Amino acid sequence: MNLSDFDFDLPESLIATRPAKPRSSARLLVAKGGQVTDGVVTDLVNWLQPGDRLVLNDTKVIPARLSGIRKRTSAQGDTEAKIEVTLLEPRADGCWSALVKPLKKLKEGEEVRFSDDLAAVLEAKEDGQGHLRFNLIGDDFDAALNAAGAMPLPPYIAAKRAADAQDHEDYQTVWAANTGAVAAPTASLHFDEPLLAQLRDMGVQFSHVTLHVGAGTFLPVKVDDITTHKMHGEWGSVSAQAVEEIEATKAAGGRVIPVGTTALRLIESAARGGQIAQFEGVTDIFIYPGFDFHVADALMTNFHLPKSTLMMLVAALVGHDRILGIYDHAIRENYRFFSYGDASLLFPG
Repeated sequence: MNLSDFDFDLPESLIATRPAKPRSSARLLVAKGGQVTDGVVTDLVNWLQPGDRLVLNDTKVIPARLSGIRKRTSAQGDTEAKIEVTLLEPRADGCWSALVKPLKKLKEGEEVRFSDDLAAVLEAKEDGQGHLRFNLIGDDFDAALNAAGAMPLPPYIAAKRAADAQDHEDYQTVWAANTGAVAAPTASLHFDEPLLAQLRDMGVQFSHVTLHVGAGTFLPVKVDDITTHKMHGEWGSVSAQAVEEIEATKAAGGRVIPVGTTALRLIESAARGGQIAQFEGVTDIFIYPGFDFHVADALMTNFHLPKSTLMMLVAALVGHDRILGIYDHAIRENYRFFSYGDASLLFPG
């Protein structure tokens, strides 16, 4: 299939820059059995059944965007330069890989100070990225980063407004637990405690997995033949407990429904042998039409960018022509798109 097969025209006015309040009041499009139904996220209680299992990604987004100052003393005097940093991922050597702008103004061994408490030294440059070693580790680093950093909003939101204090709450799931993501599992942002309690009370069950969403999730597909696209890698973990829970749901005839493409990619990565198994490591699984699903019976997800790998994933689940029809309906009905937008519940076939 070609990249153009996943293109569509999206009015810019439908790109959401703030989430719905409360979270569960966002709109919900349900596609099942050839029908498309419009509703709100709280209507999940009408579409889910006792014994269904929602798979939730419990990664926690770090405030990965930092603004700092590099100071340099020379024979010509003291100079300063503003340095913008976006943290990408921790390295095995204790440094962080980061996008540094402008990287050319920073020399190896120089320090950038982000706050009174937080600073980092550039140890190396590689592939257009910097390797930064911070002056703090552990809980001290987390506390200083939370105070100095801004949430790493996606490019299509950041182009419209700067991140602010409200995004520290809005761009984080209510069950976030394991620090490491630089982008949110956005379908999960629609859940609040009242909705979770209501679903629990009706017999819906939950399993937690962890996939640390990376900045690569926003990288465009640059090849016409999508089968030649190389996915970015992301670290994930599916515990033995999650495997047992998912297998028990399947055995009892319940449905396994990942919340978000990140949870779906992870459980399908753990099931490449045909049956889900414990998993820990990096996955670069690429899901596009023709993919053989082993675990997911449906998917709750947001509305995705044209020509994106996420658009290809939902097309793999429900069919290419069908997803284009669903998106056409969503645009006509003014659903809000992308990370802070509305949700869909998609059933195959």
